[in-house]
Amino acid sequence: MKQATWWWLSSVVSTVLVIVLISMWVEMNNYDVEPTQLENAQAAEDYLKANWEDRLSSSTTAIEPTTKVKTGIFIQSLQFFNASEVNLSGYIWQRYQDGVHDELKPAKGEVGFVLPEQVNTGNDIEPREVYRDREGNEEVIGWYFEATLRQPFDYVDYPFDHKTVWVRMWPKEFSKNIVLVPDFDAYKSTGLNDVFGIEKDIVLGTWVRQNTFFDYKLKSYDTNFGLSHYIGQDNFPELYYNFVIKRKFENAFIVYLLPLFLVASLLFSALLTVSSNDKLSSRFGFSVSGFIGACSALFFVVMLAHIQLREQFPGSPTVYIEYFYILMYALLVAATANTYLFSINSGKWLKLIHYNDNIIAKVAYWPVVLSSLIFITWMFL
Repeated sequence: MKQATWWWLSSVVSTVLVIVLISMWVEMNNYDVEPTQLENAQAAEDYLKANWEDRLSSSTTAIEPTTKVKTGIFIQSLQFFNASEVNLSGYIWQRYQDGVHDELKPAKGEVGFVLPEQVNTGNDIEPREVYRDREGNEEVIGWYFEATLRQPFDYVDYPFDHKTVWVRMWPKEFSKNIVLVPDFDAYKSTGLNDVFGIEKDIVLGTWVRQNTFFDYKLKSYDTNFGLSHYIGQDNFPELYYNFVIKRKFENAFIVYLLPLFLVASLLFSALLTVSSNDKLSSRFGFSVSGFIGACSALFFVVMLAHIQLREQFPGSPTVYIEYFYILMYALLVAATANTYLFSINSGKWLKLIHYNDNIIAKVAYWPVVLSSLIFITWMFL
C-alpha cells in the first residue's frame, strides 16, 4: 500500500474519532435535574406527608404534631477556600404565624436556625437580625449570615464536573417536631430549570450558575444529643437549599488540555523525523539520542503540569483529565521504544516496525491517541 493511502486512511479515521470524542464531551458536560427537587409548596407537603407525617401518625408513641416554619434563603456571594470548603454570605428569613409559632419565635438578637455544617474559620460573621416585618398575622424575621461550610465535593469528572453546593438548615429548637419548609411564595419562579435564591450578578470565577432547588434529605443519628425527647433521630426530613454550578470548560482547556495537545503534536512531529533514508535523516537531523533527549524534555513538561493539577485536588481520587497525562507518559515511552527498535535494524520480528520506513507507527499515532481518549471518556460517562 502506498504511503499516501496510509495517510488518507489515518486522516479519515482520526476525523471520525475527533467527532466521537467531542460528542462524548458534550454529553459529559450536560446536567441532569435532581429527582428529589421540590418545585412548589404542594410538592413539599406531599413529600413530608409521605415520608414523615404518615409515619408519625402510625407510631404507637404519643408525639406532638408537626410544626412547620416557612424558611427562605438568598445567596449573595460564594467563594471556594479549598477542595472541601466554601464560604457563603446572604440572607435567611423565616415566617412566624401568630397563635402557631408564638413559642418558637426568636426574641430580638436571637437566631431561628442552625447551620450544622458550618466550620469556625475565625473570619465568619455570626448571623445578625437585619429586619423584622409584620404581614397580617405573620411576622417575617430576616438575618444576614456569612458562613464557611465544609462539604465533600466530587472532582472526579474534572473539567466537566458540576458542583452542588448546599445549605443545610435546622430549626433552632431542633429537638422538637419542627420541620422547616421552603418559602416558595418569596420567589418569582421555582420550576425545575429555574435559578432562584442567588444573586444574578454573583462573581463565581471559573464557574457559572446552572440550577437551584430545595429538597429534603432524611437523616438518622445514633445519638439523641442528650435529649430524651429528641425526635429527629430516625429519618428526620432536613431542609436543603442547593445550587448547582458548572465549571467553565474553556479555562481548564487552555490551562491543561491545550498544553497536552501541543506536547502530543510535538511528539508526533519528532516521530515523523524517524527514517532509515540517509538523505531524510540528515535533512531532519534525526538521531536516536536527539529523539530521546526531546522525549525527556517533553516528559518534564508533562510531569510539572501534572503535579500542578494534582495539587488542586488533595485527597481526591484520580480525576478524568489526569488519565490524559498518564496516556501521555505511555506515548512518550512507546515512541522512544519504537525509535530505538527502528534504529537497531535487526531481527525478523522487527519487520513490522521497519515496514515502509516506520509508516505504521506514524499513521497509527493519532488514531491510537484518540481511541484511548474515547475509551477513557467512556469510563466516566
